[in-house]
Amino acid sequence: MNASQPNKKKPGALLGLAFDAEDGQKRITRGPNFLLAGGSSDTHGMMQETAVKLNEHLDSKGKQLTEVSANELRDILGNIHR
Repeated sequence: MNASQPNKKKPGALLGLAFDAEDGQKRITRGPNFLLAGGSSDTHGMMQETAVKLNEHLDSKGKQLTEVSANELRDILGNIHR
């Protein structure tokens, strides 16, 4: 990046991968800041619920995923699954 280019934030995204599907289905869900792929119906559903709750939490705080530190993200995800 040179001095004439504005400092742009890179987009952040959550990637969820699961490998426990035994039914031959290929599950993919895309959202505003996440991509989920694979998993059994139950596992994929849990990933979807987690991504939705994460986005709801970020929205309630007025934050974007790129504005959250790794430690804060870990805490949020830990609270989602309590």
